Amino acid sequence: MKQFDTYRIFNISNADEFDTLALDVFRFQYGNNKVYQQFCDYLKKSPQKVSLLEEIPFLPISFFKSHKVLSTQKEAKTIFTSSGTTQSITSKHYVPDLKLYEESFLKAFKTFYGSPEELCILALLPSYLEREGSSLIYMVKSLIEKSEHPESGFYLHNLEELHQKLQDLDKSGKKTLLIGVSFALLDLAEQFPVHLKNTIVMETGGMKGRRKELIREELHQILKQGLGVNKIHSEYGMTELLSQGYSKGDGIFQTPPWMKIITRDTEDPLTIQSNGKTGGINVIDLANIYSCSFIATQDLGKTYPDGTFEVLGRFDDSDIRGCNLMVL
Repeated sequence: MKQFDTYRIFNISNADEFDTLALDVFRFQYGNNKVYQQFCDYLKKSPQKVSLLEEIPFLPISFFKSHKVLSTQKEAKTIFTSSGTTQSITSKHYVPDLKLYEESFLKAFKTFYGSPEELCILALLPSYLEREGSSLIYMVKSLIEKSEHPESGFYLHNLEELHQKLQDLDKSGKKTLLIGVSFALLDLAEQFPVHLKNTIVMETGGMKGRRKELIREELHQILKQGLGVNKIHSEYGMTELLSQGYSKGDGIFQTPPWMKIITRDTEDPLTIQSNGKTGGINVIDLANIYSCSFIATQDLGKTYPDGTFEVLGRFDDSDIRGCNLMVL
């Protein structure tokens, strides 16, 4: 089976190149991913009938819970899994090429935040550290190692120690990144308030059943007050993706050049929504070359003409409306 030239993915320089490569990836995955091919055939969307980016079918994200989504015969080097309760079925992302993931998250991080060597990176990710198979932990662990700062590291429940570390680093003037899951950052902000001047605070979302869900604006307001920062940054990623979007404040996200967000009509999942209207978030992640690059998530959001997007919430726990293809 032919392999894809992954060099092309990380060297996109304009929208036309993205569209051309996305169509090439669609043809590659249609030919090499039996699950995706069957899904496309059900919709009567073969490569012969798809000539525009907007015509590419997006695989419902729940297929990662029920099927082995792979576009290669290579064995998976690792399997990233989503968090979930003991009763729930978790998503599984089979990754045959970890170097591809590493290149994707490192290039994206450098695009928005510069080299990790310039930062002290502190991670407050208890719910992720307490299980195996987290792609977020893999990414942050790698960034911490690359930061080479002696104080960089993970924190579990030792909030008082983290609070003291943040104060010491901030006073020293060292540029610091604190990346954390929402509920843990709220605990820190409420129990150990501080005023940070040289620290970027980045939330990765998720209450993980530990606290009441909050809308993003409310969450950010509490964190800004408790941690003494003007902006709360955010990371948008998931188990089923190898790329991330980042927001430097106000909930407006940007993506690296090989990733794009499109929204779909919530009532008709095959219809693309125009900019500025709330719809279901479809993700094109070209780094997902060996799984599926075209995923219909269960997030709600808006896109804007400059390529930025907002995440406004999630669908309810039912499957994506209008999709009865889980029997494939």
